[in-house]
Amino acid sequence: MLDFKGFDLWADGYDRTVALSADLEEYPFAGYRLVLGTIYDRIRRAKGLKVLDLGIGTGVLAKKLYGDGYQIYGVDFSEKMLAIAGEAMPGAQLARWDFARGLPENWAEERFDFIVSTYALHHLTDVQKTPLIRQLQKRLNPDGALLIGDVAFETRAQQEACRAACGALWDDEEHYFVLETLRQDFDGVRFEKCSFCAAVLQFDPLG
Repeated sequence: MLDFKGFDLWADGYDRTVALSADLEEYPFAGYRLVLGTIYDRIRRAKGLKVLDLGIGTGVLAKKLYGDGYQIYGVDFSEKMLAIAGEAMPGAQLARWDFARGLPENWAEERFDFIVSTYALHHLTDVQKTPLIRQLQKRLNPDGALLIGDVAFETRAQQEACRAACGALWDDEEHYFVLETLRQDFDGVRFEKCSFCAAVLQFDPLG
């Protein structure tokens, strides 16, 4: 897995790398644009203007929402990626932070209409993901939603088939979402497939 220095070095070419994979409809970014578009449309159809982007990177999705008048908060552990995002969104609240530790302590009182994360949480193990998702659900306003777009599969069998098809391209250091596993901890999770290897997952607020 890339550490924060690795992501800093990758920052300038990151969006181009993603776009190339998405254009070719290859793992891991096949369906990337549909993932972002699905999340964007879900937010635009609802009420509420306060959005937290976890693993905001260069701000591809957040910049579009920012331009629409949304109040953007963003977390990333790459200083250079945050600098790129901040140039385009001078009014956003951005923090360099490792989201494996949850949210920044100075945001303890903040609540959000939407929390989004795209192609970031696969850097956490399943053991790490579960408590983080529960923490994020508690930080949502009553009508809000946690929307995660990432490499994801409905079953372990589908994931293993993708792994076999990808061969050497498969990244064994990443930990992808599998719906049948998630449902062991989150009964109400919703899954919207966007490609053979991508989906948008929705989690509702915890009371």
